[in-house]
Amino acid sequence: MNILVFVESAEGKIKKNSLEAVAFAQAMGGSVTALALGNVEISELEGLGKYGAKKVLHAADEKLNQGVIQAYAAVIAKAFQDENSDVLVLSDSSLGTPVGARVAAKLGASLASNVVELPNTSAGFNVKRSIYTGKAFAHVELTKPKKVIGIKKNAAEVKEVGGNVSVTPYQASLSDADFSTKITSAEKATGDVLLPEANIVVSGGRGMKGPEHWSGIEELAKTLGAATGCSKPVSDMGWRPHHEHVGQTGVKVAPQLYIAIGISGAIQHLAGVNSSKCIVVINKDADAPFFKAADYGIVGDAFDILPKLNEAIKAAK
Repeated sequence: MNILVFVESAEGKIKKNSLEAVAFAQAMGGSVTALALGNVEISELEGLGKYGAKKVLHAADEKLNQGVIQAYAAVIAKAFQDENSDVLVLSDSSLGTPVGARVAAKLGASLASNVVELPNTSAGFNVKRSIYTGKAFAHVELTKPKKVIGIKKNAAEVKEVGGNVSVTPYQASLSDADFSTKITSAEKATGDVLLPEANIVVSGGRGMKGPEHWSGIEELAKTLGAATGCSKPVSDMGWRPHHEHVGQTGVKVAPQLYIAIGISGAIQHLAGVNSSKCIVVINKDADAPFFKAADYGIVGDAFDILPKLNEAIKAAK
């Protein structure tokens, strides 16, 4: 089985979710080829061999730095055919999901998104998908010879299984039609750790009583090396920027640890965090719905608990 993996990058660095995609493909077995587009550091590309890539292709055309979905899909579909691939693996992300759908349409391939486990190939090609915002799972058989799989975050463990590999330049075949859509501007999230890439997220809700009280959350996030998030009402009121809004209509996260402080746990918020490995809730309302979804809960005033928690973590370090 020949597997092509589309790896995403930002500012020349490979994203963690793409390392997961390479590790997922390696665990499937077969020959793994990684494909990167645009400006990516050579050392980052060579390092993909550590996670299971046997071959790395780099389409370095400057036009691909724009992130135009149609152009990405055209290059990936061509590489899929050139490499005689059977399966395309990519991350379910704001870029990977629409790109995967377009590639599947171009190739006439079966498509499965939100895949959470390795395919079962004992009888056909069956995948387990997360559905209904993580409340249920569906087992789906992909019947077409060509297949596109979008994996959910944390679907694979990132571990080193090899060493560096050489990088092969890949000549992208692009036409004006591939750039019929243009990106006129882009607003990027800022911060030391960005939400989609974070292993730990510390979020606050209306229980924080105002933006002037956010220093405790920011200090805890800094101590843990975490990203900061918030509930929708908080971003709607302008207490925090909209790119920190975590939930069904905001950023969906799947960190190793999610700490919710002063957030009641509305269903829309839970839908955006229920893939987290461990959820810790701090709320003075013992009946807050979030406690039902929590692995650990602390009932108490966040303004009393946050300083003590932060000092305890610093001492433990």
